[in-house]
Amino acid sequence: MGCSMGSPLVSVIIPVYNGAQFVGKAIDSALAQNVDLEIIVIDDCSNDDTQKVLSNYANNTKVICLKNEHNMGVAKTRNKAVSLAKGKYVAFLDADDYWDSDKLEKQLKLIEKTKAVICVTARALLTPNGEATNRVIPVNEKISYNDLLKHNSISCSSVLILTDVAKEFTMCHDDDSHEDYIMWLSVLKKYDFACGINEPLLKYRLSTSGKSGNKLKSAKMTFRAYRYSGLSVGKSIVCFCSYALNGVKKYLLSYVGDKK
Repeated sequence: MGCSMGSPLVSVIIPVYNGAQFVGKAIDSALAQNVDLEIIVIDDCSNDDTQKVLSNYANNTKVICLKNEHNMGVAKTRNKAVSLAKGKYVAFLDADDYWDSDKLEKQLKLIEKTKAVICVTARALLTPNGEATNRVIPVNEKISYNDLLKHNSISCSSVLILTDVAKEFTMCHDDDSHEDYIMWLSVLKKYDFACGINEPLLKYRLSTSGKSGNKLKSAKMTFRAYRYSGLSVGKSIVCFCSYALNGVKKYLLSYVGDKK
């Protein structure tokens, strides 16, 4: 792996639970980045071959592999990793997703230029088996708090965020809500905007069993995210209606092929 001399250190955070099938590709895509980084992988008490896969990185000084003593859930696992991060920035990556090799380099350039606290990218959708769907979910070049209330356009695995800000706003409520959405809303309410790169630098694996895979369950969690974020019932209903409309629009307008 090459590295960009003098670039800020990025702490890549990969929580994994029963992700033996995919986590190696996620780690390898992080190692392929042309920036200075450390990779913190935390196994949340998997009962598959995740530990066997992680043992392949035992001699790699850039990869720190840890295991929770008991199952903590994805929010607390990410928070634990953030607390250990030494980089100026944190980059989140789910174990079943992966990145293009120039993702972090492009994000570092933009986030330092715009002085935003979060930088995100578009994402290419993959089937659960990892096959290309030729569908991409775009992002705007600038995302405000009000924009985010209408539609969660920030995919967690695309996020590059200042470590100090990630430590200020930890994730919570992953048992019954979208823990990352609550965090992004809290961050942008204070820090104004996120910057976006409208290129599918993230390869995002669709799920039929996770939170996003069950649309009804995801919708209920979105409404709870508004309430946990301090919105009134009325305001939550207004935002939820916008979320529903934008959800349909998002998939109708997803475009074909990788946009380079």
